Amino acid sequence: MLEPHLLRRGGRGGRWNDHRTVLNGILFRVRTGVPWRDLPERYGAWKTVYERHRRWSADGTWDRLLQAVQADADLAGRIDWSMFGVGSTSCRAHQHAAGARKAGPRIPKKGTMPRHRRPYEGLGRSRGGLTSKIHLAGEGGCRPMALLITPGQWGDAPQMIEVLDRIRVPRPLVGRPRTRPDHVSGDKAYSSRRNRRYLRRRRIKHTIPQPKDQRANRRRRGSVGGRPVGFDRERYRRRNEVERTINRLKSSRAVSTRYDKRAYVFHGTATVAAIRLWLRP
Repeated sequence: MLEPHLLRRGGRGGRWNDHRTVLNGILFRVRTGVPWRDLPERYGAWKTVYERHRRWSADGTWDRLLQAVQADADLAGRIDWSMFGVGSTSCRAHQHAAGARKAGPRIPKKGTMPRHRRPYEGLGRSRGGLTSKIHLAGEGGCRPMALLITPGQWGDAPQMIEVLDRIRVPRPLVGRPRTRPDHVSGDKAYSSRRNRRYLRRRRIKHTIPQPKDQRANRRRRGSVGGRPVGFDRERYRRRNEVERTINRLKSSRAVSTRYDKRAYVFHGTATVAAIRLWLRP
């Protein structure tokens, strides 16, 4: 399933090492969280496996593979577009994840500019130490559709629009990729005028409860505050699907604990874990 979407040649016209061996090494590391230098010898040189993962994280190959497996699942009718959930989870950062350059990113070689390079490297400091947060949108079958990495202290509501904008499932037999679910659910952390306005503009039905302070503020403003927000309890019961998606994603130990120093590499690690969930029957 993945072979047609992978390059056959490396830099300067050289051929890649066997993709199957390298992919197995990457999947082994993502699942177990072992240091790259401790990869078993059956996967070849650890440096080769790591560099392939780093390069594919930088040039968007993992994102393209995720869209490819999602397109195959959509053709087979395995994506539940009727209900999407948005959620987030915090990941403790290991000491190996700290120490990236703060003065500014180094100029990478031509063709290797990371798509997800961020100056803050997706790390936030709190009492417990360094943390990262994974924001995601999941479909009804408990599989991730889109991912976003931010520092651990960032709020959920401001990231919802960017996460939903990253949903893009190609449809080769129909035309343009599908980017819009039928319904979106989220907890109170996603309740904001900006998010609701965005969902209404895209004609996406949503079930997001309103916190008490927002309800009190609306009542205090009288008729200027607008109508009460609609809430469907039956649909909201399915919000646990996104929590189950997060649990399945964090069963990969390299996702539940961040060992990658760069944000774009950690994004690639989380995307590999998502691809693994889509490939499972």
